[in-house]
Amino acid sequence: MSVSRKIKAAMEGASWIRRMFEEGAELKARLGPERVFDFTLGNPDLEPPLRFKEALAEAVRDPSPGLHGYMFNAGFLNTREALAGHLSSMYRRDFGPQDLVLTSGAAGALNIILKALLDPGDEVIIFAPFFPDYPFYADNHGGLVRVVETDPTFQLDLEALQNALSPRTKAVLINSPNNPTGQVYPENSLGKMGELLQEHGNKVGRVVYLVADEPYSRILYDGLVLPNIFEVYPHTLLATSFSKDLSIPGERLGLCSQWLALPLSRALQGLATVGALRWKNLAPLGRPVCQDLANWVDRLRAQRAWLTARVAIPLPAKLVPSLAPCQAPQVVELRRPRLPILELHSAPQAPPLQ
Repeated sequence: MSVSRKIKAAMEGASWIRRMFEEGAELKARLGPERVFDFTLGNPDLEPPLRFKEALAEAVRDPSPGLHGYMFNAGFLNTREALAGHLSSMYRRDFGPQDLVLTSGAAGALNIILKALLDPGDEVIIFAPFFPDYPFYADNHGGLVRVVETDPTFQLDLEALQNALSPRTKAVLINSPNNPTGQVYPENSLGKMGELLQEHGNKVGRVVYLVADEPYSRILYDGLVLPNIFEVYPHTLLATSFSKDLSIPGERLGLCSQWLALPLSRALQGLATVGALRWKNLAPLGRPVCQDLANWVDRLRAQRAWLTARVAIPLPAKLVPSLAPCQAPQVVELRRPRLPILELHSAPQAPPLQ
């Protein structure tokens, strides 16, 4: 089969993630799964809550006509109403079902947003280190990625951001809590970034959108609070999912949203087929996935405490990853971090989970 040069290069550029995942599987087979903590892919090590599985079974048994047929691109109305209520309580804004689109995970949400925003040659700024698929998402829709380094503590470097902004900048993509560093960007820094984007947009005569990728937004520890991204900048688009906090990455249950009835709303809904979702037509899941999140995060917190009590990794002020060329197309100054696979040489048992 003849494969396009572009796709071949993309496959080669992404293959290192799969190789690392396979190496983790080999270590588990050789040393035992209780001795290896694999951080290559974002697979939670907890099973989903029982309530989610019950809701999934209820959805499968639901005899309502048309439940498994075609629906609005954005997803069933009652599902979006339930999720709009969840967003309203979380972000202290009045979201309605018209303000969100159900997608195939946060990846589908980001692809829909970027397809709605980008013209060929538009630039998307991302901060390093970053989730390695971001450059591919931008390239999918004709965009160019410009990488901006963070400061020595992995926080936003606003001076570097200002230097990277150009007349072609269409969006700035942030991920907080961040994968892979775990940093949470503080409200003061986000507010200054919003002012910077507003000033630049006024200068060049077009809006620069802030795209917030927040699949880890409910997994916070040690008293940290995630700033409300909709309060720091009006031209904000949200991409998120329930993959991490409910341990359901394989179900691809995500959404993208905007507030203030931005003109992009209709465009996002029209493009929703880009992220066709396995479960977005199962309306009974809408409310259960929004419930009991606090209790579930408590279980994650217990797992974190158990791990951090047994594993300590001294890090320099800023981790300097080994560099290697990446095959992702149209990327400026792309660097690729090597993520560790931790191996425990003694194997204490994890606490039982109720």
